[in-house]
Amino acid sequence: MKVEKILFITQEITPFVPASPIGTAGQNLLQEIQDKVKEVRTFTPLWGNINTRRNNLHEVIRLSGMNLIIDDTDHPLIIKVASLQSARMQVYFIENDDYFHNRLMITDENGKEYEDNDERTIFFNLGVIEAIKKQRWCPEIIHCSGWMSSLVPLYIRSAYKDEPSFRDSKIVISLFDETYKEPFNEEFVRKMLCKDMTMDNLQGMEIPTTYDELAKLAIRNCDGVIISGENVAPELIEYAKSQGKAILPKQTTEETGNGYYEFYNSLFE
Repeated sequence: MKVEKILFITQEITPFVPASPIGTAGQNLLQEIQDKVKEVRTFTPLWGNINTRRNNLHEVIRLSGMNLIIDDTDHPLIIKVASLQSARMQVYFIENDDYFHNRLMITDENGKEYEDNDERTIFFNLGVIEAIKKQRWCPEIIHCSGWMSSLVPLYIRSAYKDEPSFRDSKIVISLFDETYKEPFNEEFVRKMLCKDMTMDNLQGMEIPTTYDELAKLAIRNCDGVIISGENVAPELIEYAKSQGKAILPKQTTEETGNGYYEFYNSLFE
């Protein structure tokens, strides 16, 4: 089998936000892989530091308009789209006035992590999944890049396990060096449960939720792990091995396109 449809979910992507290891890696991957597949759909948050006018973002009316319930509160989901010129691809942006509008990325102007980063993570992950459901699109590979996409594997394997769009998908996660510093509080676990999920789906995840716990949750529910950071914690790599996951070692810039694509295809062998 040759992979033709890829859903790429990343917490940031250059050039829409300042260059970073995660953002630059995503941009480079899309440039390298565009000639190898038929279709890639990319989703990222619409952070407050993204200039919508300069980047020519416009709302996708047919995908917007639904509400996502987090902690018993309705949060409107708005989806916008723009073109990534360097890769000749469209990028979809998840927007919400409470979580992203007029706010920076992981930290505020003073470098302090936002207290609701846990809810922002839940909203972003559920927003992507609901958008793909509405598109009735069936990606063969779902590639999650950056810790803010870490809940997608869990949701796909539990709350959305019977959803036709994802029934045959393989899930890949990229591990980077970037982490969040303040653990998500005790309420995070309760908030993240949706549909008919139970605590059993979390397989003993520790509370409060540190970055390592969130990464391990993603590893348990994925099919393959890509080492994308220069200094990924050895404990996480060993954990992925202990879970029997396929692992792709750190690739050079020249190897990225072919290496990733061959890795995707190997998951179906």
